[in-house]
Amino acid sequence: MSRLPDTDFDSLLPPLVMTRRGFIVTSLAGGFAMAAGPVAAQTAIKTDAEGLLAGEVKIPVKDGSIPAYRAAPEGKTVLPVILVVQEIFGVHDYIKDVCRRLAKQGYMAIAPELYSRQGDPSRYTEISRLLSEVVNKVPDEQVIGDLDATAEWAAKNGGNTERLGITGFCWGGRIVWLYAAHNPKVKAGVAWYGRLVGDKGPLQPTQPIDVAAELHGPVLGLYGGKDAGITQDSIDTMKQALANGNEAAKASTFMVYPDAGHAFHADYRPSYVEAAAKDGWTRAMQWFDKALKE
Repeated sequence: MSRLPDTDFDSLLPPLVMTRRGFIVTSLAGGFAMAAGPVAAQTAIKTDAEGLLAGEVKIPVKDGSIPAYRAAPEGKTVLPVILVVQEIFGVHDYIKDVCRRLAKQGYMAIAPELYSRQGDPSRYTEISRLLSEVVNKVPDEQVIGDLDATAEWAAKNGGNTERLGITGFCWGGRIVWLYAAHNPKVKAGVAWYGRLVGDKGPLQPTQPIDVAAELHGPVLGLYGGKDAGITQDSIDTMKQALANGNEAAKASTFMVYPDAGHAFHADYRPSYVEAAAKDGWTRAMQWFDKALKE
């Protein structure tokens, strides 16, 4: 599933343009990410925008602006805010749909394109190249700063960041843990199969296990028992670190689905496991509603 048929999709796309401030991506791509493989049309969920204010916005950041997808109930303000952190594939149709699903539940949901300076994930057909040329070049510091800027934008545009949550998938699941330990305003997080332990380096100096004891808001971890990349041992290690942490850490919890692997919520991919995805979504909504609405 690492690449699509032999069509040279890259040749069909316009050349990348680097702006004066160093941004490669200045607007969101349409459709699904090509590197994710063929779309499973029979399971891909499509949420309409009826009753919503939904579409692309620009988020001012310290060195320019980045595109983001925003969805919120139309005509309403002072909404609880949920930051949505992308998979490795960027802010494509699946992530946009997740934002609309959250908006239908009464939230302002915003997904900033966090690779804007490194590359356009929609252009890639091979996961290996996407990882080596874009994803693995994104510093955590940049990501955290862009999420701070997104929360600040939300507060000025109808959102109430005193009721702030964050959710993310795969690559974004790891970021949920880090951001919940970074921003004191985070009241709750939901991490979908995000890495918990791993090597450190200049771009990733900290892993979730290192900040588990210092969360500002509790995190619900939704993981697959058949996920070859995230072992049960690493989950158990994380559970112990949380148990030895502060109040928010102790309030965090995991749900592991024994029959699910990685990316079980990604309804547009063969990895989708309907029962786990639906149960996880119900748990996520209950988690956020309790923390952000009550």
